[in-house]
Amino acid sequence: MNVNGRHYRTIWTEGSGEEETLLIIDQTALPHEFRVVALHSVDDVCRAVREMLVRGAGLIGATAAWGVWIAVRTAPEGDFAAFMAQSMEKLRATRPTASNLVWALERQKKALAGLGRKEAVEAAHAEAQTIADEDAEFCRRIGEHGLGIIRELAARKGGQPVNILTHCNAGWLAFVDHGSALSPVYAAFNAGIPVHVWVDETRPRNQGASLTAWELGMHGVPHDLIADNAGGHLMQHGMVDMVITGADRVTRRGDAANKIGTYLKALAAHDNNVPFYVALPSSTFDFSLYDGVSGIPIEERNADEVRIMSGLSEKGQVERVLICPADTPARNWAFDVTPARLITGLVTERGVCEASERGILSLYPEQA
Repeated sequence: MNVNGRHYRTIWTEGSGEEETLLIIDQTALPHEFRVVALHSVDDVCRAVREMLVRGAGLIGATAAWGVWIAVRTAPEGDFAAFMAQSMEKLRATRPTASNLVWALERQKKALAGLGRKEAVEAAHAEAQTIADEDAEFCRRIGEHGLGIIRELAARKGGQPVNILTHCNAGWLAFVDHGSALSPVYAAFNAGIPVHVWVDETRPRNQGASLTAWELGMHGVPHDLIADNAGGHLMQHGMVDMVITGADRVTRRGDAANKIGTYLKALAAHDNNVPFYVALPSSTFDFSLYDGVSGIPIEERNADEVRIMSGLSEKGQVERVLICPADTPARNWAFDVTPARLITGLVTERGVCEASERGILSLYPEQA
């Protein structure tokens, strides 16, 4: 994606040899500041994932993969295997819900099997780059497959904009490039199809307001920010043609974990006959799980994310504000699970399928 005339991925390296440095976009600074941060240690990578300088299923996976490369090149003299095992466990523990993280670590573990430190540096770099490139390419293909859905809706509307509602951020910022839920939107916009996006603010971290609105604006896509609870009203009044979200983990039968509040959007869409799609690359599937509601671990984050909001003050300074009585306790579940029965279809790099075990295996028969 272009930012002020320059193309960026969300994670990349610059330099070569011992001087090569891993860089990310600090998403906690957006939308008010575009800040690039260097990660030099495994602890830096863990903090970036845990504190959401990087977030989104695909980007978390790619960051974990690059974190293994950093672990290899910073390993002290001594027991290399023990240090790597400890580093991978640190990375694994940063965030429990997104399946891409464990998937990326397992790929790196396989790539490094039996290698000494010198050979492992090159192998870990190559695998991390491959994972990042695959993520970007798979998201581009998701855009191509989702474009057909939007094109069909546009044909029915006779030139009127297709109104798309999304929740949280599943765009370029949540992956290495292109995004999942927003990739079809960008593909449609680039193809000249009139689209308009309803952007949920997405409490408590406000990724819709801070990230989705920012990147849609950078790309020039028409959009409006709405309160999280406005989506049902818009659907009742025919103002939403489709809902599309991303996912952090999808089971083999199609249950999808995504940002808290997604389930309520799916219920409203079902009640109003609005198609509800989930877009994801194959790395987000967890084929070991069947029942998402009982099986997907749901991360509970710090209560202050609910109690405190940040924003740009009238003085032009980013400030944190307490929005409840000082002694009010809060709970903060980061995700919920939308059952497959509420999902119209899954949009993947291999095509669009029914949200069911049969539908998923039709695209991924090797998982049967």
